[in-house]
Amino acid sequence: MRLLMYLALLTWTTVSTALPLETIKLPPGFSIELWARVSNARQMALGATDDKGGVLYVGSRGAGTVHAVRFDSTYRAGTVIRIAAGLEMPSSLAWRKGALYVGAVNRILRYDDIDRRLERAPLPVVVTDSLPRDTHHGWKFIAFGPDGKLYVPVGAPCNICEPGDPYAAMLRMNADGTGREIYARGIRNSVGFDWSPVDGALWFTDNGRDMLGDEIPPDELNRAPRAAMHFGYPYCHGGEIADPEFGARRKCAEFEPPAQKLGPHVAGLGMRFYAGTMFPPEYRNQIFIAEHGSWNRSKKIGYRIALVRVKDGRAVSYESFASGWLQGESAWGRPADVLVLPDGSLLVADDHAGAIYRISYRKP
Repeated sequence: MRLLMYLALLTWTTVSTALPLETIKLPPGFSIELWARVSNARQMALGATDDKGGVLYVGSRGAGTVHAVRFDSTYRAGTVIRIAAGLEMPSSLAWRKGALYVGAVNRILRYDDIDRRLERAPLPVVVTDSLPRDTHHGWKFIAFGPDGKLYVPVGAPCNICEPGDPYAAMLRMNADGTGREIYARGIRNSVGFDWSPVDGALWFTDNGRDMLGDEIPPDELNRAPRAAMHFGYPYCHGGEIADPEFGARRKCAEFEPPAQKLGPHVAGLGMRFYAGTMFPPEYRNQIFIAEHGSWNRSKKIGYRIALVRVKDGRAVSYESFASGWLQGESAWGRPADVLVLPDGSLLVADDHAGAIYRISYRKP
């Protein structure tokens, strides 16, 4: 039995390390490396860092686990430690004042003083357990905003429906779970957002509805600089496409159009503004988006890191930054999140390959 277990582990290790990173296409001067192996890696959150290194936390959707990855002062990954297991879709993480917050469908859990207790993680404190229990679009992406509030999206529990509050909305609450309110509505399923380092506005990705064909509707990148905005779901998609079932009830002109239309069904997930200094200056304050890739088109698209350039608070272009996880109609990886390390390099989580990559830049 032990021999069989060893052989199984050896086989997994051999397969898991044989990732064809040579297929990844990047602009000149950029390089990509395998940084760590983490099963079903989804949202990432950075813990405290100092001159000795730090900790990266990684959630999962299907594995039900949360991992911590130690890294040293040169930002090289070391030990990977599982700090939680048996959770329901704990894909979302946020770190604040030494505590790790984990979104698990209807619950937000908090692991206090976690950076110093990785080997013996504390029992979690329940911040809230009153979010909807629906697992359809029930996995999340969470983050603390500049206002100190925890932002938590609640996806629509369907492909297309009129579910009412608090579904299809962006919620925010105090760090202890009190004071919950709806910040924005009309959001089908956001699994990534960040705040502009220039003007503090919230930007977020939103996955468009299915079953209208290959080319419509587009996925969306939206901008919400203030509360109480409505982004159209389920009545209007992409700012101008009336839904065939619900579109007659309200006009597209009533809603906020996308800041940038993304590819149809590319499944934009995690996104971050680049505030580092390693990359050339033209990348500063621009948006990187992990496009998880389509499952519902006759020809697949996405499976890449997209770049949206922003000027004066407006999206001005949408292009590929890193591609190659999709080869023909076969994908060996699926980007799920991006995160900028303090040295300015960019981490990419891949839940399909169970990997985290690090993209660095050196002037050619």
